Amino acid sequence: MSANHQHLRAFHVIAAEGSISRAARRLNVTQPTLSQQLKALEERHRVALFEGRKPPLRLTVAGARLFALTQRLFAAAHDIDDMLGESKASELDRVRLGSDSPIYGARMVIALKAAWPDCAIQLRIGNARETLGWLADATVDAAVVSDPPGDNNLFYEPLFADRLMVAMPVGHAQCAGSAFPLAAFTKERVLSREPTSRTRAAFERLMANANITPADNLELQNREAIREGVAAGLGIGVFVSSECPPDPRLHYLPIEGAEQVAHMTGHVVCPVERRRTTLGRAVLAAAATLREFSPLPLSSSTTGPGKTHPAIRMVAPNVQSAVTAAA
Repeated sequence: MSANHQHLRAFHVIAAEGSISRAARRLNVTQPTLSQQLKALEERHRVALFEGRKPPLRLTVAGARLFALTQRLFAAAHDIDDMLGESKASELDRVRLGSDSPIYGARMVIALKAAWPDCAIQLRIGNARETLGWLADATVDAAVVSDPPGDNNLFYEPLFADRLMVAMPVGHAQCAGSAFPLAAFTKERVLSREPTSRTRAAFERLMANANITPADNLELQNREAIREGVAAGLGIGVFVSSECPPDPRLHYLPIEGAEQVAHMTGHVVCPVERRRTTLGRAVLAAAATLREFSPLPLSSSTTGPGKTHPAIRMVAPNVQSAVTAAA
């Protein structure tokens, strides 16, 4: 008894997303339709593929075996479409990007537009958690995310590594130095992003490692508010270097010893099954053109202990070969 391709597709996306609702948004169908297709597949072949229907969905042993096969099936289907020219330099008509870095989000748009002038591109900016949420909900096709957690359903391509910088008002006592001393934080009020900010998390790791506590902390939520607060003398701010635009009111310094302990690595992230599609290849190719802008060498930042999540290494143990295979 041959399997229904549409039902296999429904199962595959549900398994990849871990949720019927997210899979329905991704496939642009209703949840009842997707549930019916899954039920039909299970009843037709008299097999249970999931342990219940409440998220997060868990695959049965049979479901895990089938998912391994459908991953190969749909990857091969994309390859066949490309070989036969169905996606021939295939009209890339729309890309929805999410990014927690305004700078690299904009650079991705520029790179994509250079390669695909007629493509409509939508860019959404949020923090890392919001950006990953949009990717999970399939409201964006790919994302630029700093220090993302590992997920075997996602493909990760290192894009940049960046150092922490201190922003202080011009005339601050530390402006004359070449680096901001760690001990000086004990006398400063630090203006911080929201608790889920990757920049804030990197800075807090640095402080914990050095056993230092700033004199005060004030949460101002976003980059713009922090820069204005610093300019007004409310405190100092911590950014990554790509978020330090010229401002006559501000002076920026790297943090003493920070690169050895805490910095951020940005990745372009997309669903594993989409990395071979025209869209996936276009996004990865755009990312490849941007690595020269990385403030820190990617080689050292992505291979050191703790710099790349173990799950990322499982998906792409050799980034260069993974990109070659995707192309």
